[in-house]
Amino acid sequence: MRKRVEDFTIINNRQVNSEYYILDIQSDDDLPELLPGQFAELRVDGSNTVFLRRPISFYDVDYNNRTISLLIQEVGKGTRQLAGAVPGDILNMIYPLGNSFSSEGVTRALLIGGGVGVAPLLFLGKTLKSNKVDVNFLLGFRNRDFLVDVDKFEACGNVFITTDDGTFGEKGTVLDHMLIKTGLKEYDKIYTCGPQVMMKAVALLAEKENTDCEASLENTMACGFGACLCCIQKTIHGNLRVCVEGPVFNTKEIIW
Repeated sequence: MRKRVEDFTIINNRQVNSEYYILDIQSDDDLPELLPGQFAELRVDGSNTVFLRRPISFYDVDYNNRTISLLIQEVGKGTRQLAGAVPGDILNMIYPLGNSFSSEGVTRALLIGGGVGVAPLLFLGKTLKSNKVDVNFLLGFRNRDFLVDVDKFEACGNVFITTDDGTFGEKGTVLDHMLIKTGLKEYDKIYTCGPQVMMKAVALLAEKENTDCEASLENTMACGFGACLCCIQKTIHGNLRVCVEGPVFNTKEIIW
């Protein structure tokens, strides 16, 4: 798929909570086909200390309005600069990068996300729903203040939520939820993104139930083209570049 280097205009910056922001960015041209699981490398302007782009997955896409939504977690200088953007600012982006989730033959899916790892799952859920897949989300957050766009996820399928302190949904992590405890055999496919410890546990449970599972990895991706080798992941096929051969992998191929 051909890559673009393009200036987008920020049309909205919505603060979700103390750490998460959603940037809506608009192109002057029609968007190319974007696939769930793919990502972009964002240039951080206005900083004298941040030189590398930041990899961010596609949270939502609106082809009619030529807009892309990006879920940003403020964790360092680069993401702090992005989180401070205002409407009218220009955001330079290299996209689309990486591979995507697969869905051939899937009729019932469970999408498991933790924290900012829910980012690629909304776009995936919308795409699966448009293909008549029965979509179910299991999303874990720190507490009710860190919930992200529950209504948008509900528009795509059934939503089950856990919070660490029990202030919303079931108390605990996604691994404590009844959907996990009652088994995963009823799903054709499981998709997951979030903390590595969560994804690894989900992968092991899926393998135990002989259910196919894909994970979107969040290794450090400095360039997005596989040149810097910062994002290498051990797999049964050898060391692979997450930004090129990934970020989506079948969990049976990952050496955690």
